[in-house]
Amino acid sequence: MDVVLREAGLSRTAVRSLGTLDARAAEPGIAGAAALLGVPVRGFAAEELAAVSVPHPSARPLAATGTASVAEAAALLAAGTEPGTDAGAVPGVVVAPGTGEPAAPPARARAVLLVPKRKTRRVTCALAASVPVRSHEDAPGARLLPRTHGYIAGEPGSPPTIPTPHTTAAMDMHTHTDAHDLRHHGDAEVRDEKLIDLAVNVRTDTPPDWLRRRIADSLTGLAAYPDGRVARAAVAERHGLPANRVLLTAGAAEAFVLLARALPARRPVVVHPQFTEPEAALRDAGHAVDRVLLREEDGFRLDPAAVPEDADLVVIGNPTNPTSVLHPAASIAALARPGRTLVVDEAFMDAVPGERESLAGRTDVPGLVVLRSLTKTWGLAGLRIGYVLAAPGTIADLERAQPLWPVSTPALVAAEACMSRAALAEAEHAAHRIGVERAHLLAGLAEFDEVRTVAGAEGPFVLVRIDGADAVRERLRSLGFAARRGDTFPGLDRNWLRLAVRDRATTNRFLQALDQALLMGG
Repeated sequence: MDVVLREAGLSRTAVRSLGTLDARAAEPGIAGAAALLGVPVRGFAAEELAAVSVPHPSARPLAATGTASVAEAAALLAAGTEPGTDAGAVPGVVVAPGTGEPAAPPARARAVLLVPKRKTRRVTCALAASVPVRSHEDAPGARLLPRTHGYIAGEPGSPPTIPTPHTTAAMDMHTHTDAHDLRHHGDAEVRDEKLIDLAVNVRTDTPPDWLRRRIADSLTGLAAYPDGRVARAAVAERHGLPANRVLLTAGAAEAFVLLARALPARRPVVVHPQFTEPEAALRDAGHAVDRVLLREEDGFRLDPAAVPEDADLVVIGNPTNPTSVLHPAASIAALARPGRTLVVDEAFMDAVPGERESLAGRTDVPGLVVLRSLTKTWGLAGLRIGYVLAAPGTIADLERAQPLWPVSTPALVAAEACMSRAALAEAEHAAHRIGVERAHLLAGLAEFDEVRTVAGAEGPFVLVRIDGADAVRERLRSLGFAARRGDTFPGLDRNWLRLAVRDRATTNRFLQALDQALLMGG
């Protein structure tokens, strides 16, 4: 508990109470800690804890108690019902031994998770506080979910879906481990919450109206099986390639699965930090994956010499998610070797003005496979459409691994529409606009001594380092903003956050919230 308090910049005198499962309230360790601190123990029934939405769920406490994090739930529940709290009170701090999550605050205050659960072999603690809410504020705090909806967003009576447990420096302060939740994606930061979204990199106010109409018009043809020939030809023409070098996929995610299953690889290597789905797909297909970790002190820039010479499949993103680094095309092309497949994830390349440093359309790089997505720029995450550019033989191998009709008719229509000259001009304009708004965000972040940004960002997001960023992220949630946690990316830890570039008004509001979140941490 002292470690957790130090992380929040607080002393033992700030603790108002300990919260835990009522069945544990009389345990000697908890009762002794409360006596040492001179505070009461507040026990909560299992159903009370289960009704609290927790940001860091785990399967083991869920099975044992019905809540996916007793520590976080009890801390937030106790902080949110602290007796005597009003808008003028000093925030009350509650440390919750156990395994839990957030809760509902009193009328004039909200519960804020200052420090997420921290685990040792014998105890799990979280830290929550009751923070005053002014009458004009509309930021959501921690909240109780309706009992009839089960846990978080499940249907009545249905079990929750628990993310893959991960143990990182953010979760276990005594054990170094290389485990990361490769299945965690930005949409989990905003799912079931009314938060301003800086966690997902999809461009706002998309799809545009003209694209919505094209997709809607395609619904009259749903009785026929999808025919991808026209869309495939449109993608090929856009990149100056023959159609047999193009494969349409249900988003870039399907492409990663196809590559992992269809192509032989004795020693696949993934360059990190980057999007984790390629490694997850390779591991799911039974491959043992090696990592090349780019370093912060090098600006997360690629050194081609760092990739093992005997790697026969290499995966890298450009611009890279989450670092926003745009690697020179020549540096990436230098990774090519006879007998090696070089996979370049260019999902965010259309957010770079002029798509400089792109390898799409190149046929002179041996073993090159370029992946593109229409999700980010055009707001089509729910439609699932992307494509692969590669040599005809590679395309044929991937196509054989696909099911029949893998891409729906509406997605094919969207792909064709986004390849038009007018659409490409619109995407180029959006890329320039993103650059202007990114510069504004970076200028604002530079005003904070506590914040360090990765230099040279070129994507529609920036990566920042803040000591205790995981706690800052929770405070931002209480203030109404969702940021993407960094500790699920190999090569990063709990001190990193990824922030999507938004319009100036949203960025200004976020910078004010960040200032408040940093002050809340002392």
